[in-house]
Amino acid sequence: MDLELGQPPVPERPGRYRRIAEILVNRIRETYRYDTRIWRLGIAGPWLVSFAACSALMLGIPTGLGRPADLMLAAGFGTAMLAAAGHLTAVLLALASLRLPRLFTGCLAGSAGIVMVILYSADLTAEASAAVAAAAAALGALAGIAIGLLGRGKIVPGLLIMAALLSLPFIPAGGLQLQQGGAPDKAADSPPANSAAAAGSLTAANPGMPGGYAYRSFTYGSGSDRRRAEYGSGAAVRSSSVNASSYMKKWSALRTLFWGFDPESLPLNGRVWMPEGDGPFPLVLIVHGNHMMEDFSDGGYAYLGELLASRGFIAISLDENFLNYSAWSGIPEGDYKLRAWIILKHLEQLASFSYAPDNPFYGKIDFAKTALIGHSRGGQAAAMAADAQRWFKDDPVLKPASRFHISAVAAMAPTDQTVDGRLAQLHDVSYMALHGARDGDVHDFYGDRQYIRSFYSAYTDAFKTSLYIGGANHSQFNSDWGLLDLPPPAGLFLNRSGIMKEEEQRQIAKVYISAFLEQALHGSSEYTGLFRDYRSGLQWLPASTAYFNRYQDGGFRIIAGYEEDRNRATPETGGLITASGVSWTEEMAKDREGGGKGTYGALLERRAGEAGEAFYRIALGNGPAADAALYGADGLSFSMANLGAGSVSGLPPQIEVELADRLGVKARLPLSAVMTPLPLPQTRFARIPWLEQRISGGKYGDLTEAVFQTYELSFDLFHKQNPSFDPAHAAQITFYLLGDGDAVMLDDIGFYSGGSHPSPIQTALIR
Repeated sequence: MDLELGQPPVPERPGRYRRIAEILVNRIRETYRYDTRIWRLGIAGPWLVSFAACSALMLGIPTGLGRPADLMLAAGFGTAMLAAAGHLTAVLLALASLRLPRLFTGCLAGSAGIVMVILYSADLTAEASAAVAAAAAALGALAGIAIGLLGRGKIVPGLLIMAALLSLPFIPAGGLQLQQGGAPDKAADSPPANSAAAAGSLTAANPGMPGGYAYRSFTYGSGSDRRRAEYGSGAAVRSSSVNASSYMKKWSALRTLFWGFDPESLPLNGRVWMPEGDGPFPLVLIVHGNHMMEDFSDGGYAYLGELLASRGFIAISLDENFLNYSAWSGIPEGDYKLRAWIILKHLEQLASFSYAPDNPFYGKIDFAKTALIGHSRGGQAAAMAADAQRWFKDDPVLKPASRFHISAVAAMAPTDQTVDGRLAQLHDVSYMALHGARDGDVHDFYGDRQYIRSFYSAYTDAFKTSLYIGGANHSQFNSDWGLLDLPPPAGLFLNRSGIMKEEEQRQIAKVYISAFLEQALHGSSEYTGLFRDYRSGLQWLPASTAYFNRYQDGGFRIIAGYEEDRNRATPETGGLITASGVSWTEEMAKDREGGGKGTYGALLERRAGEAGEAFYRIALGNGPAADAALYGADGLSFSMANLGAGSVSGLPPQIEVELADRLGVKARLPLSAVMTPLPLPQTRFARIPWLEQRISGGKYGDLTEAVFQTYELSFDLFHKQNPSFDPAHAAQITFYLLGDGDAVMLDDIGFYSGGSHPSPIQTALIR
């Protein structure tokens, strides 16, 4: 029998795969082997991190179902995501045969991933999101260990870890205080005492206090609002709907589902505060800005509505919430234009109300006296509505709306975006802008741009003014917007240190808006001094912050505004500009991000170690333009931004101003004798400086921007210094810079006419 010799049998390959599969299955079965009770209890730590992150997310993207429902959704979503991520990671760790509490570790990794995704979607950079996520996971781990120890009866170590965790918030708070509480902030937020300010205080009644009118409040609306009873069954007056489809290209189906209407049937809803009495009364419309659509904004100006009604104005807060942003349905395209158009439609509706004998508005509206007040995007919309021809010249709404004479616009932290390639320009319409240096939303002083684009005929009663407030932020002008300028979770990283109390910020708004309307609509001149020099009203204002104000009216005659050409040697009225010992250029004033503010100025900086006098001089010339500028003038006016952060002495810029007449007689005054220039507020918006350029695309830019203060030096002050000086024949203006490193920007140099109501500060100084 022949034997066949062959190769040894080859093991079946399926057997190898089977063994590998068995190993993997066994490892998976052992996934939770090391997750003892202490680690299972410890999962509460990363769960708390996930719940906190998801809660912050839901606070920033509310569903409109109410906060309890949003928090329940956050808990459910956070739990589901953490469970999925934790178990999946635990399985992967088991497959890698790593000997550690795998489910606990997986939940930690899952909580970090949840935090990172949420923060990255909220406009933090990837590295910032990762850093915060890692820190959150570490805190979650410590909290979990503490909970696990306490659950296992190990009280002392558990309490020690918990106490250490609870003390952590106080450690960064102290560090933040060091970052925010340095000399620049302290100087900016604590204006120096000024005896002249006290002596020159206005004697008028506090405009921020209620007036003598009783008033009633009610609402008008569609009568069918599904979200708010005050505009539904509770509306005292029924208004019509408006068709905005020609202005609106995108409107989400989710938005229709939420509101119950579409662009063809937008409602006209308003909250009214009306004085009791026969009238007619001036009309004031208040327009909110862009906030979360589901978090209604129009009720947040009741503090203004009640005050204004008590002082004889019909105040109405308009509902434009359906034009606001929603995380679920975005924001309507072209909302800036729509906001202005809705204002005009309200005017049309109010005109119709005023004709109906059975309507509360019948005979109550003084059509010759109308003002618009806006906040944020509402501030821009108010200016656009006052310049409606620029956008709506072919719209039929202009005819009924034109019956109302819009003579004043006030804006709180307004935006200033180009719409259809255009920007609002106001002519002989009084304008006021209020803005905070700690505004984390509209972080540039955009109201300054609209101020620049407001123009006045000679001797008109209209005027423009602005107030920059060192400690004010964006949201606190609305009592319903909370304390954060950005929605959570990104808003949680904004620094609250140094922001004034909300009631103080709204007190400023009440004082200035009420005084502004008293002058613009009631024709009262008793508050003019407040706009010319904020110090005359300090008795009504919080003393804990710095103020910077600008003012100009039809009595101002320009000498140098730096807009006419780029020849730095020639002012508007002719003559010649010269300088010595200073570096000087004509350039655009810059905002925080390095963008132009819409105005040029003369940037002056004294050369270090300059031995002789350093000055900037404007010779007026002998032409008719110079004569016209001096005719009837009461003093010298100019705007100046203090850019001298690099001053060698660390003191305010040492500026002296000299006037010379045609005979060469001179009078010279230190600027500090009238007003000491304050340093500009230096603002860090983020809680941690490292995050400053890692939130919202690094939009915050520099710590400050060019903010101007108007200075008025009466001719009487110069004449008092040198009785031989003849101001009627002034021929030369000279600015002396005395301190090394002093740097300023000058703009709007000219002569002012104070009329029969000079500034109380000027009067006090003369005396």
